[in-house]
Amino acid sequence: VDVDNSRYSFNLEWHDTDASIIRTFLLFYYKVDGTIELYDTKHHRMFLKRTKCDTVTLGDLHIGATVSIFSRQMKVASFGDEYTQIQLGVLKQRTFVMLKPDITDKMGQVLKLIIENGFKITKLKMAQMTKEHALTFYEEHKGKPFLPFLIEYMTSGPVVAMELLADNGVKKWRELLGPTDSEQARKDAPSSIRARFGKDKSYNAAHGSDSCESAERELDIFFPESQIARYESPRSTVTFKNTTCCIIKPHAVQEGLVGDIISEIQENGFKITALQMFYMEHPNAEEFYEVYKGVVAEYSGMVSQLISGPCVVMEVTGPDSDTPSRFRAFVGPSDPELARKLRPNTLRARYGKTKVQNAVHCTDLPEDGLLEVFS
Repeated sequence: VDVDNSRYSFNLEWHDTDASIIRTFLLFYYKVDGTIELYDTKHHRMFLKRTKCDTVTLGDLHIGATVSIFSRQMKVASFGDEYTQIQLGVLKQRTFVMLKPDITDKMGQVLKLIIENGFKITKLKMAQMTKEHALTFYEEHKGKPFLPFLIEYMTSGPVVAMELLADNGVKKWRELLGPTDSEQARKDAPSSIRARFGKDKSYNAAHGSDSCESAERELDIFFPESQIARYESPRSTVTFKNTTCCIIKPHAVQEGLVGDIISEIQENGFKITALQMFYMEHPNAEEFYEVYKGVVAEYSGMVSQLISGPCVVMEVTGPDSDTPSRFRAFVGPSDPELARKLRPNTLRARYGKTKVQNAVHCTDLPEDGLLEVFS
């Protein structure tokens, strides 16, 4: 039997909040058994001996990713050597995708398609573009006769922006997106996103970068990497009006359930008014779950789960004035086993596994907890 003895290396950064400094590490990933090793590059010593870390797989290690290593959130800054760059650099390509205002109410279905087609969603947020944002974004169309319509259309409501990762991601996304004209797409690429969700050439459902260079520029508008951003990012769409907070937990994100869960929410009379993917830090998770400390046995497990990877935070509103309790009923009992017996159609019955890995968290009060992260 051939044994894959590949060893990949990555440069990692960890923001040490206690010391207010950024510490740098070299991470080694051993493909043969999925173990990792951490080397402290400043002090020239081993920081973590070779061990298995369930929250880190090779698929999680890409430039710009945040990985959770034994409760520490570390950012992958670059490849650690030429071998890793040659082996993984060309393969994994990030691209920028934007769902246009008229299909945000179907974003769950679109996200399902994206995940089913082998893309990993690495960044995600709902945002409201201003005229200035739209003009910056579409600067290549300056002077074109259709630009005024395009600006009006793109600022008519929220958009959903995301970074997707896949082998040859830019080309792969353009293929899934389909031809610019939705009518043409229905003839030539009937299973494409524009064929399924677009109306015509103008209302064509979604945007996708046409090159790696375009992807970098467009990602920089919505997800600036540095503190000194070149562009002003479009603002969040949070409303704080008759809303509740729902979090898709990291295990459900990693299992590819984001599209399924959002679809269920949207198809059951609820509207998602704000949304963003986050990586939660340990102190924030402890503070967020503080009310459960000493009350539920699963408290420490709940905290560990919330920081084990990306979560998706949403502001949800309902058809009447009592969104929090109506949505809480739709989410179901916190124990998925109990939910499957008593409330089989609830979110936790359908997507939860255990009391800790119960797919989603929902809060009672609009001002409670994480909604503040949007503002």
